Amino acid sequence: MPAPAPAEPPPPPIGPVTQLPLPRFASLRAEEVNLRAGPGTRYPIEWTYQRRDLPVQIVREFELWRRIKDMEGTEGWVHQSNLTGRRNLVVTGEERVLRRRPEESGAVVARLQPGVLGRIRLCATGETWCEVQVGEHRGWLRRGDFFGAMPGEEVK
Repeated sequence: MPAPAPAEPPPPPIGPVTQLPLPRFASLRAEEVNLRAGPGTRYPIEWTYQRRDLPVQIVREFELWRRIKDMEGTEGWVHQSNLTGRRNLVVTGEERVLRRRPEESGAVVARLQPGVLGRIRLCATGETWCEVQVGEHRGWLRRGDFFGAMPGEEVK
């Protein structure tokens, strides 16, 4: 008797406002973005980000407000006008190597320090390597070396 087919995974949650998947990545649009305790200006500011293009994960939606989570796990609410769909990354962990080809033996293009920001150009579904741009350098970085894309997610 054949084994039963595995159950289909549940569909990703969908944001009630945008109808886009949750969680999903976005980036900070402005040089200064206030993180609030709740979805509205009447809630206190808990933190002010001072890094344009920093990637964040949108985990909830309420009207014009988005609950975000940063690479350190800090969560709070920002107005949607402070976010952009541009897909950026921030290097995590230790020094990382940007390679000319998507393989460990690829020539070194640059050595990237933790905290460096870049742009994701392409991540194929389920692939380990993503094509990225950091400053004037273009190359390939392992998905696990940065914050800015879900495991296995396609970014194009």
